[in-house]
Amino acid sequence: MSGEEASLNGDLSQRLVVDTAAMEWTPSPGGHVLRKRLHRVGPPESGQVTSVVQYQPGASFPEHNHPEGEEILVLDGVFSDEHGDWPAGTYLLNPEGFSHAPLSREGCLLFVKLRQYPGTDREHVAIQTNSQSWRPSVRKTVSWKKLYAQEPYADFSRLELWESPGEMGQVNFPQGAEILVLEGSFSDVDGHYPTHTWLRIPRGGSIAPISDAPCELFIKEGGFNYMR
Repeated sequence: MSGEEASLNGDLSQRLVVDTAAMEWTPSPGGHVLRKRLHRVGPPESGQVTSVVQYQPGASFPEHNHPEGEEILVLDGVFSDEHGDWPAGTYLLNPEGFSHAPLSREGCLLFVKLRQYPGTDREHVAIQTNSQSWRPSVRKTVSWKKLYAQEPYADFSRLELWESPGEMGQVNFPQGAEILVLEGSFSDVDGHYPTHTWLRIPRGGSIAPISDAPCELFIKEGGFNYMR
């Protein structure tokens, strides 16, 4: 691939761990919007991208659409567009055909995935997760909240609360997974993963937490099916 097309962390067979808090912010084409790119395949401003994004107070983008969709989790502050104001804890799936003019009056921090959701019949989803109750899981000391799942698509996203990670045993990911630590931290034999660490587990991979500190996670499985 050319320099303009070169990928960042594009090999889905590799296990990745990125401490996003240790990364430097870089500018985007939109004024007062900064980003930390975790993954990109394709052209710099129109490829498949996974990023942490910071809107500074008063930042905005002109109206635009989202080919192959957009997934957003608001980590801090309030993200807004003409469809509403979305405070911390909001999960958004903006499918193909959706358009908006986003902004943030006071500033916000987002986890964003672009062009990884093909399909014109995907539902638009807007969930304030802080108002949802945790559901019990089949795994010991784990609770969860559904974010997105829709037949016949393979990808599904959720929040999980690990109350005592060391009691969970091995967690397997046959389809691979992406994990973002939202609150707290956990450890395994390979390292320690503080808040806002992003992990990508390859197909058939697993993790076996050994820590006892509670943590909250965003977990996405099945998304590799739609990544280049």
